[in-house]
Amino acid sequence: MHPDLKNKVKTAQEAAALINNGEIIGVSGFTGAGYPKVVPAELAKRAEALKAQGQEFGISLYTGASIGDECDGVLARAGIMKMRLPYQSHADVRNNINKGVTEYIDMHLSHSARMIRMGFVPKPTLAIVDACEVTPDGKIYLTGCGGNTPTYLQTAERIIIELNTHYGDTLIGLHDVFIPELRGEIHIHAAGDKIGKEYVQVDPNKIVAIVETKLPDSLKPFAAPDEESHAIAAYILEFLAHERKKGRLPDDVPYQSGVGNVANAVLGTMAKDPAQAPVALYTEVIQDSVFDILEADKLIIASGASVSYSLAGQEKYKSNAHTKNWKSKFVLRPQEISNNPEIIRRLGVISMNTALEADIFGHVNSTHVNGSRMMNGIGGSGDFARNCLLGFFMTPSTAKGGKISAIVPMVSHTDHTEHDTMIFVSEQGLADLRGLAPIKRARLIIEKCAHPTYKPLLQEYLEYGIKHSALHTPHSLDKAFDFHKRLMETGSMIG
Repeated sequence: MHPDLKNKVKTAQEAAALINNGEIIGVSGFTGAGYPKVVPAELAKRAEALKAQGQEFGISLYTGASIGDECDGVLARAGIMKMRLPYQSHADVRNNINKGVTEYIDMHLSHSARMIRMGFVPKPTLAIVDACEVTPDGKIYLTGCGGNTPTYLQTAERIIIELNTHYGDTLIGLHDVFIPELRGEIHIHAAGDKIGKEYVQVDPNKIVAIVETKLPDSLKPFAAPDEESHAIAAYILEFLAHERKKGRLPDDVPYQSGVGNVANAVLGTMAKDPAQAPVALYTEVIQDSVFDILEADKLIIASGASVSYSLAGQEKYKSNAHTKNWKSKFVLRPQEISNNPEIIRRLGVISMNTALEADIFGHVNSTHVNGSRMMNGIGGSGDFARNCLLGFFMTPSTAKGGKISAIVPMVSHTDHTEHDTMIFVSEQGLADLRGLAPIKRARLIIEKCAHPTYKPLLQEYLEYGIKHSALHTPHSLDKAFDFHKRLMETGSMIG
């Protein structure tokens, strides 16, 4: 560390003591990467001690997306997280949201930074960020994510830096920090284009504490893709080959994939396919599966908002960043750029995201169980679904041992309307909905994607609607939520 910064070095406990009741804290972190790990734990301890003395203490927490237990978990369990945005996936946070302990604003990831800068939601009073380097003149080099960090550093009144040496210098140079103007153009014309800086520039006087750490992101590896994930991946790749053969899909368009087993199965299958041309990723989350494509020499570039590697993946990246020049294959961006509609549309991104449930007319619920209980959030799926060249929503046809059907008569909550969905895929098959009117969409989804156990019930609902309702979208409101009612009453959608 530069000598001029030594006077700002504090322990995590000392840094936490600088945080006030009612603080609005913007932290780095996106899908389990690049989040602060030691100051939040000390803040939770301090808050619990204050509450034991009868003093009220609470904070609002802004992030990029989901973050690790060392931040989200400890603050949720301490009961001091009064408000949270724009995305989360932690069980303790989720429980507090659904109990009304934590107010939650679920937002499109591309929208959140601009809404904060413009004051539509209150600006953070404090930023706590994970960084791998800081200079006396206020250059902050981020670790494993872009997220909303540049905006939090720009708008917060004070900054605490967790200076993390875990990645060494292997992430310096990956970042392309660019904050767009309200009406300014974003000149990215290929997935690997860089238009910004490698660091975030701040007023160094805003830095009130630097806490030294060397902790990894505590990301566990995903389980190996199961048979359902492989089946879904096979349908997608077969469909893409068909579209290329028809001349409707260029070879050089980039891919976006959500988090999880299905996305990993798709990328893993691409890596193994000898006929697969080299691919570029213009996505949010870069996972361990990218290494398969790298090692098969089929990766052009991977652009995203975070490198969300498992512990083993972090070590693998570090050992190859310089020796095999893997650094040159990655770009990390703020999420308002990685998820920007202008760029997604221009590049012609192929998008793959997960549905919690879908209905027979093409609407998707990504967020709510039985219409009211928040799961995680919409994340970036809406950013990509509405603006991509080709969009897939993927889900196993059933859950909970067959007690729940992912295909229902009417979704209990709508995140993506029929206007923004193109292709549904389950382990049963693939339904291409483009150019189809509602009844034809319904018949195709039931035929291709629904589990055989639920097909008769879904067909019965559709035929009843055709007989008793208007014939554009023949919903029957008296029966539309029978699946969900049976689930709540009996524990199964079958009954």
